[in-house]
Amino acid sequence: MSPDLPQGRLRRGFVTAWRQLPFFVWLIALWMLLWGQFTWLAFVTGLVAALVVTRIFRLPPVELSGRVNIWWGLVFVVEFLVAVVLGSLTVAWQVLDFRRQPGSAIIAAQLVTDDDLIMTHVGVTCSLIPGSLIVDTDRDRRILYLHVIGVRDDADVEKQRASVHHWEERIVRAVGSRAQLQAMRDAAPHGSLARGGSR
Repeated sequence: MSPDLPQGRLRRGFVTAWRQLPFFVWLIALWMLLWGQFTWLAFVTGLVAALVVTRIFRLPPVELSGRVNIWWGLVFVVEFLVAVVLGSLTVAWQVLDFRRQPGSAIIAAQLVTDDDLIMTHVGVTCSLIPGSLIVDTDRDRRILYLHVIGVRDDADVEKQRASVHHWEERIVRAVGSRAQLQAMRDAAPHGSLARGGSR
């Protein structure tokens, strides 16, 4: 047996772990977001959960784009936090407004990019904003189905679809590949990437 074999395995293991590090960190962040706690206890339990998911459930390696834009990542985080606050206030007002029912609908939103990771990020983002929740996905056709409250007419439906595309665009700008970014540019009307508001 070659003495270099253990070193080669160690090197391959290190490279694999390094490539999976962003996904590992995302799992911990997702755990903390789902619990709504940014504490050391939430971090440690998220670390344990990430270890269980990545070690016990042996999923295929996640293919990352290899591109991270810090600026657009910060833009996404700030817009997401603002959307969470505004969504919470909107839902609270809809509950307290006894003059009318808020209305609800199941809305289908087709994504532009064909990537499991981007689709997951968009789905999680939409579900974490109060007022909308992913109820089903169609992987083959790249469609997210959302249950949304506060929908009264077709304009509200289109506004919600535009919101989903907005989050997809922000996520692609932050961590998507150049090909995905170009696909978003090609699909955007009038040469503009952003469609709809931050909600």
